[in-house]
Amino acid sequence: MPSRLVSEISPFYVMEVLERAKEIEAQGGRVIHFEVGEPDLPTPEGVCREAVESIKSGYTKYTHSLGIPELRHAIATHYREAYGVDVSPERVIVTMGSSPALFLVMLSLIDRDDEIVITDPHYACYPQIIRIAGGVPKRVRIYEEEGFQIDANRIKKAISSRTRAVIINSPSNPTGVVLEPEVIRSVAELGLYVISDEIYHGLVYEGESHTIFEFTDKAFVVNGFSKLYSMTGWRLGYLIAPEEFVRPIQKLQQNLFISPNSFVQRAGIRALEEAQLQKQEMVRVFGDRRKRMVDGLRELGFQIGYEPRGAFYVFVNAKRLGYSSCELAFDILEKVHVAITPGIDFGEGGEGYLRFSYATSVESIEEGIRRLDRYIREKCQ
Repeated sequence: MPSRLVSEISPFYVMEVLERAKEIEAQGGRVIHFEVGEPDLPTPEGVCREAVESIKSGYTKYTHSLGIPELRHAIATHYREAYGVDVSPERVIVTMGSSPALFLVMLSLIDRDDEIVITDPHYACYPQIIRIAGGVPKRVRIYEEEGFQIDANRIKKAISSRTRAVIINSPSNPTGVVLEPEVIRSVAELGLYVISDEIYHGLVYEGESHTIFEFTDKAFVVNGFSKLYSMTGWRLGYLIAPEEFVRPIQKLQQNLFISPNSFVQRAGIRALEEAQLQKQEMVRVFGDRRKRMVDGLRELGFQIGYEPRGAFYVFVNAKRLGYSSCELAFDILEKVHVAITPGIDFGEGGEGYLRFSYATSVESIEEGIRRLDRYIREKCQ
């Protein structure tokens, strides 16, 4: 029989919505996808070309467990040029996506029953990764009426002798919020390790994002290529760790994953060095989509009490429609074939909300809004 650990792991509801949507499509239905956080734009051509050429040139073997030196240097250079922070390439560890990076950080920090503070709502997988590593997720609420910004005083009250770190995520999944610099500073000043999930950096439409290294070195950065470079299927991420954690994490990587994919790492270098125009175009396109999605949801009567300035999500209070978020999301999917992620996927603080992803075309957004209008009209009759 399955272990107690896997029995206690919650499902990833967005994938369950996606899987049911795929069943509907297999039966001939057309589904509008607002559920998955996956850019629909193609991977930059130069990145694809580099991967093909690397395979042809024989880059198909194991690499150094920390990643190839050229990519580690390119990542360190990126952080210096983008944020003005000096990061030694020796602190960069390349991984097969940002989720393994998060897992490696947790395994290197957590002893049995140690606590990691997370916000509520939060990225759906944080509690599961913490539990698998033997820790305890400790939730601190954030609120729409406060712009979903973090209150460091609430975190301070939640800290115990077992608390090891706090996770921040800016721009945020599920809210799309960009944390204000003074908020990041206040979290850094708590003195805990800060795990900064920066996977949506670069996808900011108003203001700018800040790395945790602008405020403290007692931190881990988790980042990757999936979102900004439209490389979700390539599985290429990285973490930047304090120097004393590099060797312990290297041993974990050697035993769990051996090394990142060799030719994919070569493609990652090309993305960092030559995909600037494609990045700018993605930000322009997603900025237009964000405006259409937010305007459309407001036209439907949803009150969006904050401004989602980054990533590609809008987190909408849908309590007026009555159902639990999970029941509502599946009811909408079945009746008008619009796939949306239920807020409960992101913690108890997300119950009653729906997460809308605008990582799809303006035409699809407009069609989805029309279908939702029909659903709401019929429901309210």
